[in-house]
Amino acid sequence: MLLQKQYSRSLLLVVFTFLAVSCQSLKTAVYDQYSYQQAISLKVESDALLNQATTSFLEHEEAVTTLRLELKKLVEYEKNKPSNSISYAMLQLMANKDRNLLAGFLKRWEDEEQLSEAFTTEAKAQIREAFDLIIKYEADKNKTNTTNILDFLED
Repeated sequence: MLLQKQYSRSLLLVVFTFLAVSCQSLKTAVYDQYSYQQAISLKVESDALLNQATTSFLEHEEAVTTLRLELKKLVEYEKNKPSNSISYAMLQLMANKDRNLLAGFLKRWEDEEQLSEAFTTEAKAQIREAFDLIIKYEADKNKTNTTNILDFLED
C-alpha cells in the first residue's frame, strides 16, 4: 500500500511537471489594451502619411520623424513584454528600414524625395495588411491569428 501511494505521488508529480513545462513553452502574452490602441493609432497615422508620399518628403519630414519615433517606442514596449515574441517579431519587421514595410517605405520616400502613385498604392496595401495582422493578433491571440502572423513573417 505504501509503495502504491509513493507511485501515485510520483506519477502526479511527473504529470504536473509536464503540464507546467508544456504550458510555459506555449505561453503567449495576454491581451494588452495599450498595444492594441497603439497598433491602431500607428495604422491610422501611417495610412494618412503614406497618402502624402506622392508629394515632397521635405514637406512631411517632421511627421515622418514622429511616426518613426512612435513605431520605435512600440517596438521597445513589445520587446520587454514577457511571452511576446510573435508581436515583437512582427513589429521589428515593420520597423526594419531594409524591408518593404513601414520603415522601408519611409526610407525609400526620404531617399527618392517623392514616390509614384502606383508604388504608394501597392505599398500601402501591404502595410495595412501587416497592421491588420498585428491588430487582430493583439485583439485575439488564437491559433489562427498566430499562424497568420507566422506565415507573414516567413514571406
